[in-house]
Formats: sequence, structure tokens, C-alpha cells
Amino acid sequence: MTPKLCNCNATMALDAKVLARALKSETPITVHSELCRKEVASFTSALKEEACVVACTQEAPMFQELASQADSKTALKFVNIRETAGWSREGERATPKIAALLALAEMPEPEPVPAVSYRSGGEVLIIGPAEAALDWAERLAADLTPSVLLTGGHGGELPAARSFPVWSGKPESVRGYLGAFEVKWEQTNPIDLDVCTRCNACVHACPEGAIDFTYQIDLERCRSHRECVSACGAIGAIDFERVDRERAERFDLVLDLSAEPLIRLAQLPQGYLAPGADPLKQALAAHTLARLVGEFEKPTFVAYNERICAHGRSGKVGCSNCIDTCSTGAITADGNRIVVETHVCAGCGGCSTVCPTGALAHSYPRVAELGARIKRLLAVYREAGGSDACLLLHDGQHTRELLMRSARRALSGSSGGLPARVIPLEVHHPASIGVDIWLGAIAYGASQIVLLASPSEAAEYGEALKRQIGYAQAVLNGLGYQGEHLRLIEASDIAALDEEISRLRPAMAVASPAAFNLAAEKRATLEFAIEHLAKLAPVAAEEIPLPSGAPWGAIEVDAGKCTLCLACVGACPARALLDTPEIPRLRFIERNCVQCGLCANTCPEDAIALKPRLLLSAQAREAVTLAETEPGLCTRCGKPFGARKLIDQMAARLAGHAMFAGEEELARLQMCADCRVIDRMEKRQEVSIFDLKP
Repeated sequence: MTPKLCNCNATMALDAKVLARALKSETPITVHSELCRKEVASFTSALKEEACVVACTQEAPMFQELASQADSKTALKFVNIRETAGWSREGERATPKIAALLALAEMPEPEPVPAVSYRSGGEVLIIGPAEAALDWAERLAADLTPSVLLTGGHGGELPAARSFPVWSGKPESVRGYLGAFEVKWEQTNPIDLDVCTRCNACVHACPEGAIDFTYQIDLERCRSHRECVSACGAIGAIDFERVDRERAERFDLVLDLSAEPLIRLAQLPQGYLAPGADPLKQALAAHTLARLVGEFEKPTFVAYNERICAHGRSGKVGCSNCIDTCSTGAITADGNRIVVETHVCAGCGGCSTVCPTGALAHSYPRVAELGARIKRLLAVYREAGGSDACLLLHDGQHTRELLMRSARRALSGSSGGLPARVIPLEVHHPASIGVDIWLGAIAYGASQIVLLASPSEAAEYGEALKRQIGYAQAVLNGLGYQGEHLRLIEASDIAALDEEISRLRPAMAVASPAAFNLAAEKRATLEFAIEHLAKLAPVAAEEIPLPSGAPWGAIEVDAGKCTLCLACVGACPARALLDTPEIPRLRFIERNCVQCGLCANTCPEDAIALKPRLLLSAQAREAVTLAETEPGLCTRCGKPFGARKLIDQMAARLAGHAMFAGEEELARLQMCADCRVIDRMEKRQEVSIFDLKP
């Protein structure tokens, strides 16, 4: 790609020679001062090239318009080097970072991921007090198809024409997403608005004036005269003893005007808006709803591999990290597996970050593509003379704007901007980047990884991210890499951002960057990264203790309790626990263990305990024996058919049971399955259930 650089009226220091050398440019790089003004001819001449990178995002619309007018086929890309690098107190030393950002812009775009579609016909349910709900229904009727669920309040008035459905009641649940909401409520008022003809007979008949023109009875004022029932007559809209109270309908959109939202999640599903009682927020919500009609698409953010999921086996629950972390309620348990409702998923990726096996993988972008970008970025940064690289991961909305505003104030000295070694890397959501990518980036030569989150994002995912950071930091410190390699920064304004950034100090980096590529399989990437870090570690360690919940570790088996029933082997989703066909023996491969706890939860003898740690020796890959016993031999044919210890314990427990009161029945417990049948058929004189008479 042909790079077009501009120092923005000499407000940035750009070293063209260093940049050309780091980018391995075959032609000299020219630094312009007014590329968007008097030097624009230089840009138009570059439109003859196959591809061009313009180091300016502010004037991107103008450059795209020029390319369109020239009918150019040049592939244009834009990169911001001004706010992310040049505008900073350390801007004069930011050339390596600028080279890295330019190299990143030259890389191909990530492959598209599958999309999930929505279809909305504009059927909106407005839930709330009568006056506000009815008012908004009439306003939205021109663009949408409204329905109203009155939840209380008086002073409103149903429209003269029955132009939209009106119900009343107490909402019980709102579930779904854009185009597919299911709302359930309970009919609490005696007057059924579906049946009511609005004849006003009940209004005039009520001696307390407890019925207004919403045709709902104020039960606090009602004194049970029931004159309204008589006035309603054969129409039968009023029933104080109604049995069938449950109601349910489906809608495309929901406007919730309740004081407290009916859906209480950190991130609300698309198509559900809850502005509360604020008129301005209600107006903005109504404007948004009017645009949510038609067909829409969004990426499928995560891929689920049920085969390696550690959620459950045989009705026992092991890992529920993803369910506990999801802020949208998109992940639910379904027996031994989980279900991901992709329509509800907001793409934060927190589920993939906390998943110990990689059964949930964030695919926007895919790990391999993100790894290639990080690898290239750090390599060019080093080539340009940079050191102690700190990757600042941020999203493309709240935190990006915060970085931009901080940089704009750096020239006046009211902000520091980003230090020269801090390289911003935009991701869909900082929570989507987990231990595998963090340790992979450290193996590629990064000194630090910083996750920048807004306070709202931190509230949703802060604790989960801090736990994951603790696991990764324990591994690095255990290998002798000193310093703070990972940090979560919560910042809502420029002052808070500057203060947090000023506290960063370079941590010890790996002596030689790794050459491997990040893999789609999480455990494979972790193994590559840890192996590289251990090979060059300042401290030779064979075992690193880890906090509880870490995705690496061993298990300890109480041999006195274990009967070698091997239920744990069947429960293990990672093939960390194995048996042998020759002899009752429980074996364990530590590198496969994800510490999900299914083995401990399944064990009927409560003989298994988890031991979080990272074993770096060759033993981690070898199958070691945790428990062993002699086989039980059939007393009839001599064939081994189980663990001797298990057979003896079973016989002891059943000795007092009525079904095993006879010696013959107890003796059969010592036989294999075939011999039990043969023995029973030979001894026909025994009492059978068929011999019992009523």
C-alpha cells in the first residue's frame, strides 16, 4: 500500500526515513503538512495505485469523495496517527508507534462472520401508566402498529375509536428480542378492556366515582356495591371473581414506561426500550423505535462447541462461568449443555473470556486474525526502535472518544495524551479478549496489556476480568517476569484516564518474541504461549500455585474413600481422567484438566478435591495413577468384572436390605452379570415375584 502521511500543519513529528525502513517501503515516504488542502494533488496522484493508506481519519469523507469523483478503483484505508500517537507530550518519540499503526492499517480486513437476522413489522407494545402510554400510542400510530398495556394510573382517556388494542394488568415477564418479544401479564382489574364496549354505563352507575374514562376500577375507592356489574349487564366485561387471569401476546417492539424496567439486565435486548418517566428519554426512545421496522442483521459473535463444554454431565453441574458473566441473559442452561440465543447476544465476549475449555469462542474477529494483527503490530514497533510496548485495548465507542478528547487537549498541556509506548488497539469489546490472547501478546513481546473500559462496562465485567487477570499475572510472576503486565482501567473522563495512564510502569518483557500463531483452540494457544514464556523465563519453575477458579490444575483423590467406581471418568469433559481396561485404575493427565469441578460434583464418595496450579514439567502431559485396586473376580467363573473394593462395599451396604436377605442373593453380588443370570435360572426353587398371590 502507498502511505500518505501528513503532520497536520506541523503539529506532529514524523520521521519519514524510520517509517520507510520499518514498513520496508520500496519507495521513499513523503510527509505532507496540508494534505487535505493545498497538497491534495499528492493524494489524487496516489489514486492510480492499487491501494493507499491515508494517515488521517478527520478528512476521510473528503478523500473518499475525491476518489469517487475520479472513478478510482484504489482500495482506500484510513488510520488515525494524530490523536493516537502524534498529539501527546511524548509525540516526538512516537515514531515506532506510528509505524505500528500504519502496518496494522495495511493488513487485510478480517473475514466476515455468519450473521443473525431480525424481522420487525413495527408491532409495538407500550407498557405503563394510562396517561403516558395512551398518549404515546396515538403519537406512534402513524409509523408503527401500537398496542397498550395499562399498568395503573388515572387521568388518561381511551380514544373514541378503537384504533389499537388496549389491555390492562400486572406485567409478569418480557422475554425475547427485536421482532420476537413475548409479554405475559395478569389481568388484575375487574374490567376486561377487550370485552368492554366503552358505553359509559358503569361510569355513571358507580356511586363512588371509582371508574374513569380509562374504564378501569380504582379498587381503593370501590366499596363493592357491584352496581357497575348490573349496569354492564349481558356484555359481561366486569368480573370481580375472574379465574382466568393470565394473558400473553407477541410483539416486535416494546416501549416500557414503567418506573422500574421489567427487564433488569446490564444490556437490554434490541427492540426493548425503557426510558422510564422522563419525557425527553421517552421522545428519544420513540424516535429509535420508529427506525426499527424492517429486516436487520448483526454478526454471530460467538461460536459454541458443545463437545468440549464443561457445564454439566449426567445432571451434575460443573462450570457456569458463561451464564454467570453474560450481561444480556443470552446464555441459559439446558440440561447438561448451554444454549446461546444469538439474537440476544450483544457480542461483549465475556463468556469466551471466562470459558476454561474454549467451548465458547469469540469470533468477531476470530482469535487467529486478531493474533496476526497483534503479532504484526509488535514486530513493526520493535523494527522501528520501540521498546516496552503496552497494548491499550478499547472499544469503538465510549473509550475511543475518550482517547480522542484526551489527545486534543495534549497540545495545550491540559492533558498528557497517550505515552509513546502505549499503542491503542480497537476491539469490539475489551471483555472479549481473554487469557489466551493476553499471554499470546506477552509471548510476542508486549510488556503490558491494558483493558480500557467505561464505568458501565467495568460494572458488568470488572470482577470477571480481574479474576482472569489474576490468573494470568500469577503465571507470569511465577515464571519470574516482574512487574504488572495486565491491568483493567475504568475511566469516565479525561482526568481519570490521565491519572491511570500515568501510573503505568513497564513490566519485564520476554527476551525473544514468539513465532507461533494464535490458534482457534483456546487451550492450544495457551499451551504455545506458556511453553514459550517458560523457555525464556527468568526463573525456572516446575509448578506455579494459582488462585481458586484458575483453568489449570490437578485433582487430589482420597484413596481411603475412592471405590474406583469411575463415575468421574465419565463426567470429565476434557479427557483429563482415564481408566484402563485391564485393571481398576484411575489415571489423570494434568494438561487436559480445566478445573471445572464435574469430577468432584459427580463423585458419590466425595473423594475428589481440586488443586489449582500450573505444572510445567513433562509430567503434566503424562498419565499418572491417582487410585488403583485389585479387580473383583467372579466367584463362579473367575472372570474379573469390577473393582474388588467397590464390590465389597456394595455387598456391605446391601446386606441389611430386604431384597438381599438370603445368602443366595448376596452371593450373586460376587458374580459377573452372565453368571448371575445363570445362577438364578438354575435355582428355580427360590421364591419369585410371580409366585406371590394377592
